[in-house]
Amino acid sequence: MKYQNLHIQTQREFPNNARTAGFGWLVRAGYLTRENEILPLGKHFIERLQNLSTNPSFFSLLAFPFLQNEHETFFALETGSTEIAHCASCNYTERIELAQFRKTPFSQEEQLPTEKVLTPECSTIESLANFLNIPKEKTAKALMYTRISDNQFVFVVVRGDMQMSESKLKNTVGDIRMATAEEISNAGAAAGYASPVGLNTKRAVIVVDDLISQSPNLAAGANETGYHLLNTNCGRDYSPAIVADLIQAKAGDACVNCGNLLSTFATLYLATRSIFNFENILLALAENHHDEKGLTFSKSAAAFDVYLMQIPGKQLDTRAKAEEIYGQLQAAGISVLFDDRDERAGVKFNDADLIGCPMRITVGEKNLKEEMVEIKERTGKENQPVKVEDIISFLKK
Repeated sequence: MKYQNLHIQTQREFPNNARTAGFGWLVRAGYLTRENEILPLGKHFIERLQNLSTNPSFFSLLAFPFLQNEHETFFALETGSTEIAHCASCNYTERIELAQFRKTPFSQEEQLPTEKVLTPECSTIESLANFLNIPKEKTAKALMYTRISDNQFVFVVVRGDMQMSESKLKNTVGDIRMATAEEISNAGAAAGYASPVGLNTKRAVIVVDDLISQSPNLAAGANETGYHLLNTNCGRDYSPAIVADLIQAKAGDACVNCGNLLSTFATLYLATRSIFNFENILLALAENHHDEKGLTFSKSAAAFDVYLMQIPGKQLDTRAKAEEIYGQLQAAGISVLFDDRDERAGVKFNDADLIGCPMRITVGEKNLKEEMVEIKERTGKENQPVKVEDIISFLKK
């Protein structure tokens, strides 16, 4: 393809809104606009990636570090919008809202009798724990929802020191919304002082995290404003309809597979089993493949295999020879970007580095007099003279 047909416009400066280095280089090289719109060069690259994605080893061919589970693939990036949990020991990887971890019961003490106590202005877990002088682990947190499909009131119980994952709850009971004050009251609960003890089970489905059934003597609401119950026990004081993993993992939790500590970090979401986010894949490639001059895409994944340019001569028609080589490369199935502009050599060299094709072929008068061209790897230091008749065999080695 010819440079001018793609209407490539490279930039000499990084955009002032460059949120990452990779994005900045993609803008400078003419793959994207500053507004993150895909330009013709970027569209061409994405088409190549789409064709490559039929290869079972697609992500390995891209030559960047990726994280993967059975269903999804991610690339670690501070500005990414998808947070994951990851175990460096066994490579367990999952979205943070779905990740599992090994849970530890707070204690194995004997069940104690339930006791109702006055707890004024203790409508939060933190205020309750402070008032009773107990750790948050010894409290039961109540969360109340309504299932959208049938308007069923859903009463959820998790340990007070943990954060519930709405994604896990939705996977358990279906789509939900926050319950209204009227729905909470109709179920027999009191906002800020709610518990599953004494709830009208004809109007409420009680769902508890699986750690609740292993956590004895938890402080929970009394379903009466200003009061809580001490020593509530799942199975004795109330019977849940559903017991499931409902807790969101966090950094430092024990891996569900090997027990080592989980890390959490932001990523770019790249793909499911069969659906690829090629724009994110392009950004991941740029993040991992650039240097101080521009992009450095690998031979297995680049917009073009070769950047072909010519330097005008005084005695020889270098343009005509470059056109001839361009045709030969295309006929040989080698993807080539032919810089057909009437520009200074320095501009073309700079743009070749920016765009990041693995190989650059320079057709200049000095070498052409010897029936030679210069070939340089993008990440290499030396130009290598190659006979014109040997170009294709050299590139295919």
